Amino acid sequence: MIETRPINSNDLDLVCRHRISMFCDDGRRKASELETMDRSFRAWLKPRLVDGTYFGFIVEDDGKPIAGIGLMELSWPPHPLHQDDGRRGYVLNMFVERSHRKRGIAKLLLDLADQEFSQRKLKYAILHSTSAGRPVYEAAGWQPTSEMAKVIE
Repeated sequence: MIETRPINSNDLDLVCRHRISMFCDDGRRKASELETMDRSFRAWLKPRLVDGTYFGFIVEDDGKPIAGIGLMELSWPPHPLHQDDGRRGYVLNMFVERSHRKRGIAKLLLDLADQEFSQRKLKYAILHSTSAGRPVYEAAGWQPTSEMAKVIE
């Protein structure tokens, strides 16, 4: 039976495992290459799970976690797309186990994210998508933006 629950501070290992799997599934990295990121991410995530600044949902099938989505509220200057609010919602670490894909679970998680952001009166949200995730997000009403990125060395 599929059930959802809020992420809690006991989900540190699960969120980290999903994050590594997300990057590996996209073909960008091997798990062994992500060890440094995982250590740094764990240290970053742990206090945010405790204080609730990283929130979201876990989907379980008969009590076994099979999917999750992370959410945050970011401080961001007002912008033409959110003119009267200095905040943005942020979606990250969306992951569904291969065995449970194409069953509407990603849509369920995105609907829960919309509801949570709405409850927090966040009117604008962003995310960064893998190539595999892009069609899922677009089907849920997300649109590409003009964002660019650069790694500073």
